[in-house]
Amino acid sequence: MPSALLLVSHGSRDPRPEIAMQQLARLVCQKSEYMVGVAALELNPQPLHTQISEFAKSALAFGRTRLQILPLFLLPGVHVMTDIPAEIALAQELVGESIIIDLRSHLGTHPHLGKLVAQPLAKIKPEAAILLAHGSRRSGSQQQLADIAASLGAVAAAWSVPPSLESRVQELVAAGYREIAILSYFLFAGGITDAIAKSVEALKLQFPGVTFQLTEPLGASAELAELIWDLIDHDLHS
Repeated sequence: MPSALLLVSHGSRDPRPEIAMQQLARLVCQKSEYMVGVAALELNPQPLHTQISEFAKSALAFGRTRLQILPLFLLPGVHVMTDIPAEIALAQELVGESIIIDLRSHLGTHPHLGKLVAQPLAKIKPEAAILLAHGSRRSGSQQQLADIAASLGAVAAAWSVPPSLESRVQELVAAGYREIAILSYFLFAGGITDAIAKSVEALKLQFPGVTFQLTEPLGASAELAELIWDLIDHDLHS
């Protein structure tokens, strides 16, 4: 009997990420016989361990004795490395040994995710590119972002920690670049991506001689669903 799969996101007060999560879960479900659900680490009426345990009980009722947890996070911050494992441990205590809960690699570990983010570059063909993520204060997280950016021929910037988008733009403009693409390293549209769009409009006023192109976040797509299934399949057979 195939496993059950629970996609765990950060959570948001904005309704758009939740809608996108449901769409993505349906797309992932279409690719397998898995029972697929969604949960949020924060901003949910229930704590994550309760969401996990309730989904696990539902899965068990359908004969599923193994539950895979896949964190839909792009960088290995505190949520991925500490918070989610702790919540899974609590959930396992609640459900006992009747169903095994396994934590899988977070989405950002897929080697082809950067290529999906960079797809718009083929059409935009900018002189320079900035890979913009939320960022994390956890040691090592920013290095992973920098490595992904370098693989795409871009420089890294973060919304919540240095280096900021504005500082990266200033560096590129000072180096003579006049066509800059900003690659949105975010899963779904929401409050932060709205704020980024406003920030880019301000940059256009600040640097009138520079052309800026801001890409859309990944969104719930068949391509992203394929990466998720590929990641689960790779973990199960590695």
